[in-house]
Amino acid sequence: MKLILASASPRRAEILRDAGVSFTVVSSALDETPYPDEAPQALVQRLADTKADLVAARAVGPAIVIAADTVVVLDGQVLGKPRSTEDARHMLEQLSGRTHSVHTGVSLIRLPDAQRLRFVETTLVHFSRLTAEEISKYLSTEEPYDKAGAYAIQGRAARFIPRIEGCYYNVVGLPLEHLLAALRELGWTENEPM
Repeated sequence: MKLILASASPRRAEILRDAGVSFTVVSSALDETPYPDEAPQALVQRLADTKADLVAARAVGPAIVIAADTVVVLDGQVLGKPRSTEDARHMLEQLSGRTHSVHTGVSLIRLPDAQRLRFVETTLVHFSRLTAEEISKYLSTEEPYDKAGAYAIQGRAARFIPRIEGCYYNVVGLPLEHLLAALRELGWTENEPM
């Protein structure tokens, strides 16, 4: 049974590749604007479901479509990808010295029978207190600008994060252990050596 990753995210693809999972990529574009008063967990699940549905409608089974969406949340507010350097600076100042949540919604659709499994994984991320100089140096790299919350735990921002509670890969964008368990529940078996 082939796996189809419904995402253009290089980080999600890298997580699967590094785990020895074979897959193809078929991405879909959609409006990711939250609905008024939509909770962060509901947002990521809705977006993951929509991505999975869009790709499954074009795919041919037997296959499992994997879709995911990740948000960074502080004080109930979603911190998306920064729109500018000042936006990124403001996000990092908000995260400094605090703990925030990262939620990833995952939606799997098995084809041809359209069996669906879905879940939301949450990880708590603890940030060190950042100086203005540390923030400025980080902003001088390209790393913060295409990342939710303006940081990449797997990159230079790792130095700002003394600990997390939960799945590391969830913060990168795909909760690997939970995903593999869900894939096995849908009948997928690994075909590559460990």
